[in-house]
Amino acid sequence: MVCSPEYNASMPGVLKNAIDWVSRFRPQPFNERHGLLLSASPSMVGGNRGLWALRVPFEHLGARVFPDMFSLAQAHRAFDGSGRIADGELQRRFDSNVISFMNLVEASKRYPCLKKAWFEYLGEHPEPALDRIE
Repeated sequence: MVCSPEYNASMPGVLKNAIDWVSRFRPQPFNERHGLLLSASPSMVGGNRGLWALRVPFEHLGARVFPDMFSLAQAHRAFDGSGRIADGELQRRFDSNVISFMNLVEASKRYPCLKKAWFEYLGEHPEPALDRIE
């Protein structure tokens, strides 16, 4: 799970730099790892544009980024006294996102055939001889 702020409609430079350095490792640490992207921001978009930019390098390095992302807009006003999201519907959506992501991770661990289905879903047909990621 990566929770990132948005800097000028993209990811923070230090996070991009960290991903770039990790991309040099072999075997590639992000390859076939599941990821969930989250953001919270005082803006009206909640950091969503930054998450779209963040998907690109992770997916390029072979990470399986969960299709649903969660961005919390106006985060400075969004929490109640106990630290939960004050808007019940947003809290349910956040909980649902995290639970669905964890269910996918658990299923992929228990049912290895999901790996093949995941690639087919994305329209990819990996060939070891052509893959750039080891």
